[in-house]
Amino acid sequence: MAPTTRQPGATASTAPPRGKGRPRSATADRAILDATRDALAELGWGGLTMGHVAARAGVAKTTLYRRWPSKNELVVEAVASLFDDLEMTDQGSLQADIESVVTRFAGLLARPETQAALLALFAEGSRDPELRQRIRERIVDPQKYLVQQGRAQAQQRGELRPDSDDTAACAEIDIIFDTIAGTVEHRMLVIGEPVTPEWVHRFTALLLHPLRDLAGALSEG
Repeated sequence: MAPTTRQPGATASTAPPRGKGRPRSATADRAILDATRDALAELGWGGLTMGHVAARAGVAKTTLYRRWPSKNELVVEAVASLFDDLEMTDQGSLQADIESVVTRFAGLLARPETQAALLALFAEGSRDPELRQRIRERIVDPQKYLVQQGRAQAQQRGELRPDSDDTAACAEIDIIFDTIAGTVEHRMLVIGEPVTPEWVHRFTALLLHPLRDLAGALSEG
C-alpha cells in the first residue's frame, strides 16, 4: 500500500516566505543544511556561526540569511530535515507498522551527524525556551503525526477501537510518541546500545501488549 500522506503543513520549512526574485535553489538549500550539521558536529553549538556555515556551503552570507534569519532557525531546520522522509506506511498490522517506522527512525539516529546535531540542539534547547518551542513545532510535532497515522490505520483494520473522546485520544498519542521516541533515543544516544531487529520486535510487542489485552476484553464483552 502506498505511504499515507503527511498532515498538510507538518513539515513546512521554518524559513520565512520569499518575495519576488530568483527562485530558491534546492541544491543550495541542501548544501547549507549539510554544512550546518557538519559544522555543528565539529564546532558545537557555541562555536557554530552563520559565517562558518556559509563558507562550508559555498554561499554568500546574504543568501544564508535570506533563507534562515537566525542560527536557531537554521539549526532546527538542519536537524528537522533529517526526519522529513519518515513515513508511517501500512504494513498490514499495527505491530508491523510500528516496527517499520522504529527501524527507520533508529537508522537515522545511528548516523553520526544526526547524533551530534540532536545532542547539541537538545542541550541548547534546555536553556532556551524559544528554541525549545521551535524544536517542538518543527521536529517533534510532525513526528507525532506518524503515531496518529498508525493509530488511524489500525482502527480502519479493526485492531483498535474508534476514538470516542478527541481529548483523550490526543493525550494517548502524546504518551505513545514519548514512549517510542524516548526509548529509542535513550537506548542509542544515552547508553549507546544498538537497535537490532530483535530488539525492535520485543519492544513493539511489549508496547502493544496492553492494547491487545484491551481489545480482547472488548471483544469478549
